[in-house]
Order: sequence, then C-alpha cells, then structure tokens
Amino acid sequence: MKFTYCPHCGSRLIKKEIGDEGLIPYCDKCKTPLWDMFTTCIICAVVNEEDEVALIWQGYVSQNSYVCVAGIMKLGESAEDAAKREISEETGLEVIKLEYIKSYPFERKEMLMLGYKATVKKADFKLSEEVDSAKWFKFDDVLSHIKEGSIAWQLVKTAIEK
Repeated sequence: MKFTYCPHCGSRLIKKEIGDEGLIPYCDKCKTPLWDMFTTCIICAVVNEEDEVALIWQGYVSQNSYVCVAGIMKLGESAEDAAKREISEETGLEVIKLEYIKSYPFERKEMLMLGYKATVKKADFKLSEEVDSAKWFKFDDVLSHIKEGSIAWQLVKTAIEK
C-alpha cells in the first residue's frame, strides 16, 4: 500500500528526505513518515511421515494448479501461530513440527510471504469452505502439480530437499 493521504488526519502527504531512506511520504501536520506497506502472510509446505505433501485446490486462487496452504496473519498473531491456524482451518490437520524456510516477497499483491515446512500426521482432510479439494502427493511427483517457479513451487522444492 502506498500512501497519498495521512491515515491519521487525512492531510495530503509531502515527500520528505528521511535519513538514508530517501524521499518518503510524510505528514507535515502529524510529523509522521508513512513508509509503503505490505501485508504479511504465511505459506506452508505441509508434509507427512510418508514423504508426501498436502496441496489444496482453490479455484479462486488458481484454475491451473494446486497451491500450498497460505493465509494472512491477524493482528497480534505470530507467524507460527498463523501457520498452525491456517493449516488447521483449511485442512483440519494438526501441526507437529514447524520449521521456518525463508521469506518470499510477492510484489504483485503487495505481500510478504513467510514460508514454513509444517510436519503433520497423515490423516483425512476436513476442508474449510474456501478450499475446493486437497490431496496428498509423493515428494517425487509433487512439483509437477504446482506452477513452476511460483512461491509455492520454490517452498515445496526447498522443503522436500531438506
């Protein structure tokens, strides 16, 4: 999100030199710099003890490939709690172990996605209304079901190589 007006007082922002950050949107009335913002999200490669990855199908996200469990962090929620919550909500699976992999900037949607490998016990899925279907894929086949080069593809590739 790029600010044009101050979200606190509604004044039009000016550009002001802020240290070595360069010209930053600034509210001269509130004396507040307003850096561009992004939404922080989690994305998870959900794996089980049988060397399988759980992928979900969400028609509103992609019509061509499966995706990883992902979601937006809520205010006051840690990334780890958000990952566990999203996995539980979307698949009905309980996380046993959570390992941070890396962050992925998703500029097109102004998001920063924090990637995790989440270990669960294999079980039947209990899907939320926002998930059309879910399926377990073997490590040696999973990448062919994800859009090559996507954040999900990169995360799953890293998770199964670990």
